[in-house]
Amino acid sequence: QVQLVESGGGLVQAGGSLRLSCAASGRTFSTYAMGWFRQAPGKEREFVAAISNTGSVTYYADSVKGRFTISRDNAKNTVYLQMNSLKPEDTAVYYCAAGKIELATTTAEYDYWGQGTQITVSS
Repeated sequence: QVQLVESGGGLVQAGGSLRLSCAASGRTFSTYAMGWFRQAPGKEREFVAAISNTGSVTYYADSVKGRFTISRDNAKNTVYLQMNSLKPEDTAVYYCAAGKIELATTTAEYDYWGQGTQITVSS
């Protein structure tokens, strides 16, 4: 079992930056690939970014490529999402997820989910 807790959400103006953190429980964090997803009101949950279990490989949705950076610190059991140049369309609840499939991009491929953290970008 892996428990995930996101933090770092909030309200930011367009063009600003935020860093999300996702802390994981357990001693097996380094064996899991991690991902970030987001869900805006009335929309499906969508893929944002993924990182391999070692942190050596990352993958991004086209909508955030060049603006967001995913990283992880296995010693701290934490995955991060650095978000720069934020846009109003980035407004959503952001979720981290853990799974055994590297660089997965669909919700079905992840086994564990956090409770989510709200990001609101004002124009």
